[in-house]
Amino acid sequence: MSSYQEEVISVKLVKMRIDILTLFPEMIENALSFSIPSRAQKADKVEIKAHNLRQWGIDSHGNVDDSPYGGGPGMILRVDVANKALEAVDPDHKAFRIMLSPDGDQFNQSQAKELSEKEHIVILCGRYEGFDARIDKYIDQKVSIGNYVLSGGELAALVITDAVVRLIPGVLGNEESLTHETFENDVTDFPQYTRPDTFDDQTVPEVLKSGHHAEIQKWRQSQQKPLNQG
Repeated sequence: MSSYQEEVISVKLVKMRIDILTLFPEMIENALSFSIPSRAQKADKVEIKAHNLRQWGIDSHGNVDDSPYGGGPGMILRVDVANKALEAVDPDHKAFRIMLSPDGDQFNQSQAKELSEKEHIVILCGRYEGFDARIDKYIDQKVSIGNYVLSGGELAALVITDAVVRLIPGVLGNEESLTHETFENDVTDFPQYTRPDTFDDQTVPEVLKSGHHAEIQKWRQSQQKPLNQG
């Protein structure tokens, strides 16, 4: 085997790593111990670690935030704490660093695909009133999962992690299912049915029981809608 072939194989065998910086690591760890993320970790496809930001707190109490300059409600995550945490899990800034923020880029399936091709992702979760604006210098992208307010970034981190992990090759049992999912090819998924054939006066479309695969495919395509349309 040539050195080039060995290099290609080694690249393919690289395991994705996701580090999540949070004040509530238990929220992350508990949620990711179920379903596809759990299966992906057990199959050694991805390594996911949640780190408590208080490890890098400024005092013996693990304080990580402070009141905002200029006054105002709430507390702000300190830039020195955030930078120490980022450097600890990603010393040479080789990872793709994400900060979860309401003013970030809207997360979507396309970005999930891009992130699934990264070797290392770091996700910084906020709490309370937000981040010191100077933290922007140390991250690669600010991301939002929607135009609404959450208590913190943990739920958003879980959404992103789940969406990304399931796209890693070999994680899903049936890779073909990825090509038929909602948001693929900018259309919604088609309606699906199973037994019983009739329930509460609702029946399964006859074409789906016909066995004519070409007609079934044609019907399914006719039922898909462009995204963001009713």
